[in-house]
Amino acid sequence: MELKEGKNRFYMVDSNDEIGEVTFTEDYPSVLSINHTFVNPKYRGQHIAKQLIQAVVDRAVSEHKLILPICSYAKASFERNPEYQKIQYRP
Repeated sequence: MELKEGKNRFYMVDSNDEIGEVTFTEDYPSVLSINHTFVNPKYRGQHIAKQLIQAVVDRAVSEHKLILPICSYAKASFERNPEYQKIQYRP
């Protein structure tokens, strides 16, 4: 499996098949809003969604931005991870 970056998204591929993605927008100058996370049901339970969220977090940290978790998986990830809460945007 390989993590790739596209326009406003990160996605995971396995043998050229896209198996998961996380999408985000930049609604404010320094805030990335995670609005969608999906993993193919055949690949669930392998922490792929967690890796996808981490990729957005890593990008936000490197670009000195905050994250607004909108989709349910992103919200749950931010609630469970105190490190993520440090970069969570709270409007």
